[in-house]
Amino acid sequence: MLFHSVDFLVFFAIVFPVHLLLRKTPYMNAWLLAASYVFYAWWNPSYLLLIAGTTIIDFYVVRHLETSSRKRYWLGVSLFSNLGALAFFKYVRFFTVNVNALLSLLGLPFELPVLAPVLPLGISFFTFQSLSYAIDVYRGAIPAERNLIRYATYVSFFPQMISGPICRAGSLLPQLRTAPDVSLSRFTSGASMFLIGLFKKVAIADWLGLYVDRVYGAPENFQSPALIMATVAFAWQIYFDFSGYTDMARGVARAMGFHLTQNFKAPYTASDLGEFWGRWNITVSTWFRDYVYIPLGGNREGRAKGIRNVLLTMVTSGVWHGASWSFILWGLVHGVGRVATRDLGFLSSLIGRMPRVVQRAGVFVFVTFAWIFFRSRSVGEACLIVFRIFTSGWTDPRFPVLLLIPIVFVWTYQLLENRETPAPRFWDRLPVRIGIASFMISYLALVSQPSAQTFIYFNF
Repeated sequence: MLFHSVDFLVFFAIVFPVHLLLRKTPYMNAWLLAASYVFYAWWNPSYLLLIAGTTIIDFYVVRHLETSSRKRYWLGVSLFSNLGALAFFKYVRFFTVNVNALLSLLGLPFELPVLAPVLPLGISFFTFQSLSYAIDVYRGAIPAERNLIRYATYVSFFPQMISGPICRAGSLLPQLRTAPDVSLSRFTSGASMFLIGLFKKVAIADWLGLYVDRVYGAPENFQSPALIMATVAFAWQIYFDFSGYTDMARGVARAMGFHLTQNFKAPYTASDLGEFWGRWNITVSTWFRDYVYIPLGGNREGRAKGIRNVLLTMVTSGVWHGASWSFILWGLVHGVGRVATRDLGFLSSLIGRMPRVVQRAGVFVFVTFAWIFFRSRSVGEACLIVFRIFTSGWTDPRFPVLLLIPIVFVWTYQLLENRETPAPRFWDRLPVRIGIASFMISYLALVSQPSAQTFIYFNF
């Protein structure tokens, strides 16, 4: 069930009023859990067994972990349960295909059967959410949850279960223990956030995607300008697509009285790669920082190990995004970039003396270049695109220039909304907000495509 579909509007029109009636009763979480399972089952009901099974296992395993003297054993059970399911559904085909390729290269007459299970939607997100809960209890940061229905609601809360943001138990579980504050101002604020996300997705990301798919679908047929334009267009497409989903998820949750963690904060205005990852997909970035980078030792054990830890963390992030060598290479490119700009003194010093606008432009160019490996279907295709960008001729890229108008509009709005100082009063005036909303609705009515397009991060 897509947020930008009639199905979801009908779904929410049923869920919300019942939620209002039950929010101050012991049945609120049971209703939210039932709604979340219906939302998830809309794609494939059979995978409810997966999410319910991992939820039940973690609930009881972590309760034993909290009181047991063998905490590491029970944590290992949780890790094996969650990562085992993730590995099977997401990586088993990648593993068997590459092992068979190696066996063939060595001339060995043996071949593993290639399994290709259908990837359950949101498995990377709800697995990491469950893992963070188990690790936080192991560390003593939070107590184990004693109510199975509440814990199951935390894992499967429908606004964010498919593509995040990843909510830590210490943030979301307390909200599920008390009656949420539902008010007209919260509802209208949530609706406004949802509309912004809808505009990002339908009016910008989907239309940019038409151009990106055309060029990346047959890169050998295009020359430098088109390939550069398509790569820049993808940088904005994935931002508007993913942040649009997050805005809609946070908007739905806010209308219901819940607060979900902010996941994007004007990432393309970052002046270094560390700042970029502090602004892009924030809940995933902080997850890797807290549960991979810091446990590896962070930068506490000298420069050499610090460099190793950065590279391992970024490669792990690449593996998490997809079972493909191109994703691994994308993570490695970011890791090398981070090491070069942070740990190589002469380079970081040189960058530090540059004007801020140059630093920001440099980060955007680097991140956009790395997106080539993320978007390409294989390493070979990514290398072909890079090669043709630098060697092919220059012809008309046929880029839809009018799309720059809504990009500039939404980006300006987001910059003003996310600035550290309060936004000018002009943006807070009711007539202005009504005018912005009217513009978005009118534009959506003009550019909406016949069928809703899925979100990019549904693939992960």
